[in-house]
Amino acid sequence: MSPSASLRASWQYDVPTHGSLQLPPDAGYAKALTNQGYGFEAAVADLIDNSIDAGADSVVVHFLRDADRIVSLLVLDNGKGMDPAGLDSAMTVGRRRQYGTGALGMYGTGLKAGSLSHARTLTVISRTKRSAPAGRKLTAEGIEDGFRCDTVDPAFAQQQIDVYDGLIEWHGTIVRWDRVRAFETVAPGQSEQFLSKAISQLEMHLGLYLHRFLTRGLSLDIAVWDVSTGEETDHISVDPLDPFGYKIPGKSGYPKRFSAPVAGAGTVGLEAHIWPAKSKQAGFRQIGTLQERQGFYFYRNDRLVQAGGWNNLRAPEGHLSLARVAVDLPEETGGVFSLTVKKDGVEVTPAFTAGVEQASDPAGALFKAFLTDAEAAYREGASRSAIDRPAVIEPGKGFDPMVKRAVREELPLKAGEEPVRTEWASLPDDRFFELDRDGHTILINKSFRDDFNDGRRGGSNDAPVIKTLLYLLLQDSFGLGRWERKRTDRIDYWNNILLASAHAQRERRTRPSS
Repeated sequence: MSPSASLRASWQYDVPTHGSLQLPPDAGYAKALTNQGYGFEAAVADLIDNSIDAGADSVVVHFLRDADRIVSLLVLDNGKGMDPAGLDSAMTVGRRRQYGTGALGMYGTGLKAGSLSHARTLTVISRTKRSAPAGRKLTAEGIEDGFRCDTVDPAFAQQQIDVYDGLIEWHGTIVRWDRVRAFETVAPGQSEQFLSKAISQLEMHLGLYLHRFLTRGLSLDIAVWDVSTGEETDHISVDPLDPFGYKIPGKSGYPKRFSAPVAGAGTVGLEAHIWPAKSKQAGFRQIGTLQERQGFYFYRNDRLVQAGGWNNLRAPEGHLSLARVAVDLPEETGGVFSLTVKKDGVEVTPAFTAGVEQASDPAGALFKAFLTDAEAAYREGASRSAIDRPAVIEPGKGFDPMVKRAVREELPLKAGEEPVRTEWASLPDDRFFELDRDGHTILINKSFRDDFNDGRRGGSNDAPVIKTLLYLLLQDSFGLGRWERKRTDRIDYWNNILLASAHAQRERRTRPSS
């Protein structure tokens, strides 16, 4: 009998079985769990997904530092919290949770896999309206030791909840990472630079992937606290970064809605957008290269899960850089769509691309007409002349994120230059500001701080108008070679005029109302 004949005779569609046995995971699974390929920003975003699923409307990401050392990261929320049984379930490796309709969680692994991909210790402390604070701690060593999970001392759990009682009043959760690998590799004297870059990247990622929730009112902040002083040294609010947030479309008549007949998934809506050419808006230029960010933007329950890419429909091309398509994944995907565990990409079967090629708008135009329109808008925009604006040094610590974003949208940035910072400092009475050129810092006389904050306590990004005006005046004073006498004179008369304006501001603020 030939092999082919033998195969036909013995083939069965279902493999028969005889009995079963339980095979618990080996302790070596710990290495697989901690090497899931989670990026730092994706892992933090996964934690915030859990907060949103818990009903939180306020979330804070805290970097904790001890002088020059970065020690921990915390994600705090005011969601419904977990009792001890809920904590046990959440910290069980390999346990599949039951998610309701509309939940952002999918596989039940993000908390453990995302956290332990970056930290060797994961602690979760939580309280509900009806249960006292409780906590569980999972370590890489504990997983190797038979998946051991440690119980947090109740007094410590209570103390940690009390520290954050401004956010966690009656219920909420603290997720804490210790022994974070990236933090432990920061060289002495480099923590400030590391945090600045890490926060900027995290702000962009969260602003993009959670932009629909932020637009609807989710409060999401990133802060830095010094544990040795108890002082907050930086604080920003994450703003939505809408990849479709243009003011005027690149071609009239857009966005357009196309309907794609996808076998197995039914009709899938495609919302096609064409950005205006040469846009400097953050949602266009600051979320990655234009080649990477053209194409499909898949959403699952309003959470962005893929930002750009054509998913085998076609290759990315420069003349399609204005084309973006929003796709809300159907609840029943029919096996056509599958998400990565990290929720940063979508795999599709050929049924999707075949459906897109047949997609049409209400007037009967096919999807390929959209691609043609996007290409035409690009070519038309490329032929227009533009006024070159001078490159500037990027604003850094001390400036409100909205100001930083506006500068990036409006002006090209000088490459290889350390950002310009602002800092309130003790200066002589006859100086409103001074320059620390070696430290790339504009020093502002802190005796005027209350005047520009209406007497309220200012944060690290306070007084945005005066700081921005100083930045626009002074940013080109950094990164220079020879210092000219004319520049010194200009700095002096600016100082004297601004000093007079500061005194006028104080007089108006303190003058009794008539």
